[in-house]
Amino acid sequence: MWQLTDTNWHILAVSTYTVATMKDSAKRPLPELVSYLEGLAEPHILFDTQYRILAANAAYRRQFSPERSVVGRTCYEVSHHFHVPCDQAGESCPLVKARESGQRERVLHLHHTPKGEEYVNIELSPLHDASGQQAFFVERMEPLQVAQGQPEAQALIGRAVAFQRMLELVARVAPSHATVLLQGESGTGKELVAHAVHESSTRAHRALVAVDCSSLPENLFESELFGHERGAFTGAISSKGGLVEAASGGTLFLDEVGDIPLSMQVKLLRLLESGTYRRVGSTELRHADIRVVSATHRDLDRLITEGHFREDLYYRLSTFPIHLPALRERREDIALLAEALLKRVAPKRQLNLAPEALAALQAHPFPGNVRELRNLLERASLFCDGALIQQNHVEQALQSGRRPAQPIDNTIATLAPFTKNPNHAAWLQVMAHHQGSRADLASQLGMSERSLYRKLKALQSQGKT
Repeated sequence: MWQLTDTNWHILAVSTYTVATMKDSAKRPLPELVSYLEGLAEPHILFDTQYRILAANAAYRRQFSPERSVVGRTCYEVSHHFHVPCDQAGESCPLVKARESGQRERVLHLHHTPKGEEYVNIELSPLHDASGQQAFFVERMEPLQVAQGQPEAQALIGRAVAFQRMLELVARVAPSHATVLLQGESGTGKELVAHAVHESSTRAHRALVAVDCSSLPENLFESELFGHERGAFTGAISSKGGLVEAASGGTLFLDEVGDIPLSMQVKLLRLLESGTYRRVGSTELRHADIRVVSATHRDLDRLITEGHFREDLYYRLSTFPIHLPALRERREDIALLAEALLKRVAPKRQLNLAPEALAALQAHPFPGNVRELRNLLERASLFCDGALIQQNHVEQALQSGRRPAQPIDNTIATLAPFTKNPNHAAWLQVMAHHQGSRADLASQLGMSERSLYRKLKALQSQGKT
C-alpha cells in the first residue's frame, strides 16, 4: 500500500529517456510520462530540479487542490506555504535526500490541504536522463488518516518534532507484519498509537483486541488469552475461545506487557515463535493469524536484569520499538491538545483558553502527560461558568488535583531493599504519606499493581498495616 513497483518506475524512467538530447536547461517531460501519471489511482505530482511542479494527476487535484492549479508553482509553496525549500525551513526534504542517496526516499510531512493541515506519507523517486543526472522527481502522496496537525475529535494530534518522529515510525511500520513495542510513560497515549498502527495496516478491516496484562489475575491469564475447553478447571462449564482467537486476522494489543507473569511469558513466546497455541485443557494445536503490538511504561531492560522478564520474549516483541514522547518533550503541542480535549470534556460549551491560562498549562510539568492534561482541563471547565477558561480556573484545577507534599520521592531512593523486603520500614513511611490510588503508588515504585498487592497482603498478614 506504500510504494509503486520497480517496474512502474522503470516505465517512468524510459519515458523520460529522450530528454537527454535536449541542450537547454528547460527540460520538459514527455506527454507519455504525464499521461502515465494521470492514469494512476494515487495522488502524484511531477516536478523539476528547481522544485517547480510540472504536472499533477487527477487524484492529486481532487484530494489536495480541487480549486486552484498547482502547475508552475513550487512544491514547498503548495504543500507547506513556505517561501524556501523544506530543508531550509526546518523540515526533512525528500528531494535533498534523493540527491544525496540517488534513490527513492520516504518522509512524513504536514501538508496544507482543503481540510486543513494533514499528515501525508510521501514517496519521492528521482528520474534520470541518459547521462545519469537527476532530471525530474515524482512524488506519490498518501494521507495518514490516524493523525492530524490540528484539533480533531478523533486522531493523534501534534506538530512537535518529537511527535512527528514518533508518527513517522508508525507510518513506516504499520503496513508491515513486524511486532511493535510501544514504550513511554503512563498517559502518553500508547493505546491510541496502537490503534493508529492497526488502522494504517493491511489488517484494519479486522479486529484490534486489547489485553490489559496488568489487570488479569495470574491464574486466569492463560485461559483469557488462549481460551479453554469444557471441564478444564472448576467453573469451566463450556468451551470458550480466548482473546487470541478473537483477534484472528487482526491485531492483538498487549497493554502493560511488563506485567505478564513469568509462567505465561514462555507460552506467549511460543505463540510468537511458532504462531501456534493450545486452549487450556486441550491437546489440539491451533494456528494464530495475528499481528502483535505491545506496550509498557516499565523499564524492560531492568526487568530482564532482575530476572522478571525473559530476554528472548523481549526480542520477539520489540522487532520495531517506538518511543512515545512525554508531554514535556512536546510542550508546543499543549495548545492543540487542549483545544481538542476541551471539545471532548465539554462538547456542548464551546470553551476556549485565555492566553494566561494557556501559559499556565505550558508551565506545568505534567508528570501524568496527556491523561493528566485531560483531567486538568475537565476540572478547569467545571470551575469556569463562562465560555473562556481563565488563569485562575487553571490554578484552581491544579491546586485541587495536586497531591500534598510528601517525602515519597526520597523514599523511592530506598527502592532496592524496599521492594525486596516487605518488612522494611520504608513501606510504613510510604503508606503513611501516599494519598493516591494503588495504581499510582505501584507506578512510582516501578512495580506492577499485582506485585504491590501481594506485598501489601504480606504486610497485612504480619500485622503491620
